[in-house]
Formats: sequence, C-alpha cells, structure tokens
Amino acid sequence: MQQGGGSETEVTWEDQQNINKFGRLNNRFHELEDEIRFAKETNENLEDASNELILTDEEVVRFQIGEVFAHMPKEEVESRIEQMQEVNCKNLEKLEEEKDSVLAQMAELKKILYGKFKDSINLEEE
Repeated sequence: MQQGGGSETEVTWEDQQNINKFGRLNNRFHELEDEIRFAKETNENLEDASNELILTDEEVVRFQIGEVFAHMPKEEVESRIEQMQEVNCKNLEKLEEEKDSVLAQMAELKKILYGKFKDSINLEEE
C-alpha cells in the first residue's frame, strides 16, 4: 500500500493471510481462556461436591441430572462425580495444550509480521 512518497511497506497477499490468521488465533486464544476458566470452576465445584459427600452420613443423596434432582445411592453418586472429574481434567489438559499451541503460533506470526512491518503494525492487546 504505497502512498505518495511514504515509506510504508507494501502488504502482500501472504502478509494479509498472516494478519488474518493472527486475528483468528487471537480470538481462539480468548475463547480458550474462557473455556479453561469454566473448566477450572467446574473442577472446584466437583471437588466441593465430593467433599460434601464425604461429610454426609446419608445413604441416599440427591443428585442433579440436568434440571432434575434424583435420589441415588451415595456410592453411585461418588463414582459419577469421580468420572465427571476425570473427564473434566482431561478436557482441561486438552484446552491447556491447545492454548500453548495457539500462543506458539501467535508468537511465530508476531516475529514474521513485526520483522516486516516494524512499528507500522500493532499486534498487542490494549
């Protein structure tokens, strides 16, 4: 995008693709942060529920399934909570790995784009 006698660097199609990819990765990064935060909150809630079960001396407890509470044996609820914790932990790991991958790709694109455009481009969060 040469203008008059300015010293702006021309933006090629490939540069534009890199800028667009950076934008998509940045959006995904923020989505992942939200998903990770939610998964951590879920882990804490499951941990709290598990601790509450340990403290109760009831043999049958109420367990929420969707919008409904069902009366279930304490042991079954304990094993369900354990399974939910395992699934959630695996999901959290997967999200953390994807976040690391996204950050690595963003760092690589920053290097390329700042290398070419110097101060003419801003890829930092406000």
